[in-house]
Amino acid sequence: MRKLFICLFISLFISSSFGQIDEVRRITKTLCSPEFHGRGYVNGGDSIAADFIVNEFKQIGLKPFKKDFLQHFTLGINTFPKRMEVNMSGKKLIPGVHFLVDPSSNTNVDIWKPKLITAAIALNKEQLIAEIKNILAGKTYNSIAFDFAGLPADTMKLLGGIKEQVAELLPVIEITSSKFTWSVGRDQLKHALIQVQDSIFQDGKKWTINIEAKFIENYQSQNVIAYIPSKNRKAKTIVFTAHYDHLGRMGKDTYFPGGNDNASGTAMLISMAMYFKAHPSDCNIIFIAFAGEEAGLVGSEYFVNHPTFKLKKIAFLVNLDIMGSGEEGITVVNATAYEKEFLELQKINDESKLLTLVKKRGQTQNSDHYWFSTKGVPAFFIYTQGPNKNYHDIFDTFENLSFKEYDDITTLLVKFVDGFVEVKNK
Repeated sequence: MRKLFICLFISLFISSSFGQIDEVRRITKTLCSPEFHGRGYVNGGDSIAADFIVNEFKQIGLKPFKKDFLQHFTLGINTFPKRMEVNMSGKKLIPGVHFLVDPSSNTNVDIWKPKLITAAIALNKEQLIAEIKNILAGKTYNSIAFDFAGLPADTMKLLGGIKEQVAELLPVIEITSSKFTWSVGRDQLKHALIQVQDSIFQDGKKWTINIEAKFIENYQSQNVIAYIPSKNRKAKTIVFTAHYDHLGRMGKDTYFPGGNDNASGTAMLISMAMYFKAHPSDCNIIFIAFAGEEAGLVGSEYFVNHPTFKLKKIAFLVNLDIMGSGEEGITVVNATAYEKEFLELQKINDESKLLTLVKKRGQTQNSDHYWFSTKGVPAFFIYTQGPNKNYHDIFDTFENLSFKEYDDITTLLVKFVDGFVEVKNK
């Protein structure tokens, strides 16, 4: 009888509850707004986002662990707070479209006269050293432009680290034909390093560079932790996680909205909190929004080394990252490690006819589930697949998200938790 009631209840939930899609859109749009500065380390974007999430949790009625929703930690970070200007012979280049500054780049205000260096020369250690010595000794050139456009992946792998090594000696331009993908710098090079699209680069031109970089040795950021306790004192604990941070600003005028990665996952995390607060589970449900993921999973690593509750109490953890599409299904990381739970996900999906694909993937260290896995916590990292390929670029905006499979994904998660409780509590 109880099982029949649960099925009927879930059916009603599926048909009516996910008017929450409007809330998810509101939350995602807010997190992507310029006022949040890309949720990075310029203008306190990460702290603005954390305060917003705390307020959402409070309005839902979630409780903090102990007295505070926040868990603070520090990290070293390279930032670009103000000047970000690159001109090629008077032509002003557009940040994020024509060029990117390397996340570990240093400050530079100068006129560059770069010597064009091919990949063949870069791969020849003696030849490259000779070129660098000639530049340092002469007056014709004062920087290097590596032409790496159109190279195959195996060649780029061989070239890995060369431009950063040279940037300890000279300013560097990397010419590329690949899609721009930015990241977060945890250190700072001696000189500036920029990446330029081959479609814009012209050999023999003078470059006017005005870049301001600021390295912050002990930047304070924070995880946001909240929970819904079960009335059952012996209840299992389920944890939902998502990172709320993104790449922040590259100068005062350019920011990375991080719509899919990971405002969408943060919005889904808050959405799951709304559901489980309105429909209490037999489990304790904990929600953690991590900072520092883009800087190398820093927030989640700090948490597992300074947990606010015993990690061994976690029956299962679900990490939500890149939740803004789903037209091509979802991928489940750690599926090979937790085959039984993965088969249950597939069964729910097949029986309820939800997503086009629930794809299996092995263990990786590409999101916040990783540090929990190293501590023996059973965990999945779930992300969506779809036509939106904007990733770590300025085009990952709220407007480019479809949320096509939001209802189906959240239904899958709710049923997974419910089934998990039934199985584990038998």
